[in-house]
Amino acid sequence: MLNFIVRRVLQIPVVMLVLSLMIVGLTQLLTPEQRAAPYIKSEQAAARLEQIIEQRGLRDPFPVQYGRWLSSTLKGDLGYSKASSQDVITTIGERLPRTLELTIVTAIPILLLSIWLGTLSALHKDKLIDQVLRVLVVLGYSLPSFVVGILMLAVFYAYLGWLPGAGQVSVLNTFALGDLQRYTGLLSLDAALNGRWDIAWDVIQHLILPAATLVIVLSASIIKVMRNNMLEALTSDYVRTARAKGLSSRVVNNKHARRNALLSIVTLGGFLIIGLLSGSLITETIFAYPGVGQWVVQAAIGVDLAAVLGFAMLSAVIVVVVSTIVDILYGVIDPRVRFD
Repeated sequence: MLNFIVRRVLQIPVVMLVLSLMIVGLTQLLTPEQRAAPYIKSEQAAARLEQIIEQRGLRDPFPVQYGRWLSSTLKGDLGYSKASSQDVITTIGERLPRTLELTIVTAIPILLLSIWLGTLSALHKDKLIDQVLRVLVVLGYSLPSFVVGILMLAVFYAYLGWLPGAGQVSVLNTFALGDLQRYTGLLSLDAALNGRWDIAWDVIQHLILPAATLVIVLSASIIKVMRNNMLEALTSDYVRTARAKGLSSRVVNNKHARRNALLSIVTLGGFLIIGLLSGSLITETIFAYPGVGQWVVQAAIGVDLAAVLGFAMLSAVIVVVVSTIVDILYGVIDPRVRFD
């Protein structure tokens, strides 16, 4: 297994190199004038457009431009993001922990709820509870995340006033954030460690609506797959053999059937976490949540190439790391899997 992990880690720079070639190459489809747009911040700068193009080397051959970008990246300089008005690496350092916090409070409920409901639906096939869950799954499939998000805001923020609607923390608590000692980068946890339970609770309240939106939308597919896997496992030979040996239904269902049904759920869970860590673009934008997703949307709209490239590199690392963890979990769940 150690050799397997080492091989996968060594793949990270290769994947990033190939991806960077593709992304930087795609930027060449834009004209030098379009690629110079992020550097124009005033009318005076607009008048010096040609000078900016020459200074940035935007008319140089692609290998020269790529080599310049790669050299800066290896030095830790991913460029300046116009969307966030600061360096790309600084922006990622500030926003990724916020997205990670949203990922944690979203992924855990999605996986636990989906496994439980999918198992419950399969064990009660064609009964009332199964029919109800199947209808809910179809609804989850049918409703886009922006529709669910807007409904959540309309009901729980605008109408009932139970929960905050936007941001990561209320305006009143924003002024107290500078006094917090940061330990983990997760604001709710850091606030609790500082004894500021009021701020921690405020952060959690701001997480509820975006997390609930993602749970409703993303749980549907995992529930359906878990139900189908469980139904297939319950009719397999090894389950019938276990029942013939006199094992209780609880042992058969949990130890034999559900464990084998979880294999594809591990893969789906990996894709889920990759998507969440890379930023839930629509959800973060709707709730004005200051994570990676909201920043990337703003960067894409403003043709912020440095930000887009930085996000692509971040996504490459996330994909390789999470994929490696998923492959390792396969071996834990299914001993038949080998890492040769």
